[in-house]
Amino acid sequence: MASGSFRVKIPRSSSATAEGAPTAARPLEGATDVPGTFITALPPLPEPTMKELEVRAVNPPYSYSRVSYNDRTKEFLYEVIEPQLTAHEKQLVEHLKATLTRIVGSDIGSLSTADKRAYLRGEAEEYFRSREITLGPLSMERIIYYVLRDFVGYGPIDALIFDTEVEDISCDGVEVPLFIFHGKYESVKTNVTFPDEESLNSFIVMLGQRCAKAVSVSAPILDGTTPEGHRVQATYAREVTTRGASFTIRRFKERPFTPVDLVQMGTASEEMVAYFWLAAEQGESVIVCGGPAAGKTSTLNAVALFIPPTAKIVSIEDTREVNLPHENWIPGATRSGTGDRGADGKAAGEVDMFDLVRAALRQRPNYIIVGEVRGRETYTMFQAMATGHTTYSTMHADSVKSMVNRLENPPINTPRILLSALNNVIIQIQARTEKGVVRRLKQVLEIVGFEPETNELITNTVYEWDPATDKFVFKGHSFLLDKIMDLKNFGPEEMDAEFQRRTKVIQYLVRNQITDYRQLWRMIAQYYKDPTEVMKRVTASQAETAPPKE
Repeated sequence: MASGSFRVKIPRSSSATAEGAPTAARPLEGATDVPGTFITALPPLPEPTMKELEVRAVNPPYSYSRVSYNDRTKEFLYEVIEPQLTAHEKQLVEHLKATLTRIVGSDIGSLSTADKRAYLRGEAEEYFRSREITLGPLSMERIIYYVLRDFVGYGPIDALIFDTEVEDISCDGVEVPLFIFHGKYESVKTNVTFPDEESLNSFIVMLGQRCAKAVSVSAPILDGTTPEGHRVQATYAREVTTRGASFTIRRFKERPFTPVDLVQMGTASEEMVAYFWLAAEQGESVIVCGGPAAGKTSTLNAVALFIPPTAKIVSIEDTREVNLPHENWIPGATRSGTGDRGADGKAAGEVDMFDLVRAALRQRPNYIIVGEVRGRETYTMFQAMATGHTTYSTMHADSVKSMVNRLENPPINTPRILLSALNNVIIQIQARTEKGVVRRLKQVLEIVGFEPETNELITNTVYEWDPATDKFVFKGHSFLLDKIMDLKNFGPEEMDAEFQRRTKVIQYLVRNQITDYRQLWRMIAQYYKDPTEVMKRVTASQAETAPPKE
């Protein structure tokens, strides 16, 4: 921050509510005097029929978000609220950006984000000093904010990238409002637009540079990943999209989805999560099936946290989404090539999922995680399953039958007999209930065997979601538990006791809201080493939180 003795207001909490739409700008509610912010009041809502629902600090003290609901159109609106520049300040921002574009060298690309910000801040302050431009501390900070936002951040969508509630950002063309997928309000229109083709095309080129990919008139489709892990799909100019350039960004979650999140969001029950824990420990292969935005990869990541800490893991993805705390983990990602495609359908230098799966088998992993199966790599993956490699993956399918149809037909072409190497199938859905749109594990099934006479897979449903009660029902039998009883020479009572212990550990994690994946994983890893000590902690915690006896 620039030096100065200014004092203004920011909100104490990350959200605020209002009963009705204000007709004029109002102070941020619950504010306190602290030095160094720029937004002392919210702008009025666009229409009097709108009701403010939530205000969040997404990059304090610079930017905030506001979600409101329009009773007339029955639509939500997401507004990015940033410092307002005067006409003079806007002019200075443009001059400063043009100057920095000329003087900033290529060496800045090798700096960390923090070093880039420090370097550009120093250059900006030197720019004003050398030209004897005197600015107040707040004015200086507003100008530098926009320079850093556009040079180091993501320009007009930087606040959307900062907001952890935003899952996807979508631009459909010039002068079209951007849409986001919000964790609470789903698909929401924003107040962010690209006013002209030049600014939007420049932004697409910048996205390509961030992804280390070239995008141009001759190669107008961009598919890549930013250094932060955000997945980008974009089109350049009007070459393939007639409303102008477009892009879709799926934000990378720095904090991956955990088993505790599954329970807290109602996606699964504690008992189901304990079942996944046992399955991971026994090396059971799993495919998570579901439609778009059903949460397949999130569930996959949550289940993978139960992999024993000493196991070697290789993950293979088009875009990095899996995030694990295990030390013995090799994360792999595909790479696009250059030039025309050859007879094998690949461009020079391209590394696809098939290449990575084949290479993974030479790395002697205990567990292979494939982000999504949809091509010839699937056959190799099932061969790996058949030879004893535990494999986790996701697939677009809404049932075991549709999964089998996809697997055994082009372009995958995996023989049905190989599918019996798979142990578990999780069917995940996005359902509309009284609580709104929710994600639920509709079924957890076991692949029991293969019937050669009918050429059918034999399945057993272990858990099933009951939409009427929004509860998960155990269907009475699990072959996994039978297998563990045989391996460990357990009786039914011993097996039930072990299952209940795992369930109590999950309940402890949920009760204490341990959603940090590293902290959660440390407890799982400790259970593998010393289950007695972990159960002492769990039992002591239960005693502390138990209601007093009357």
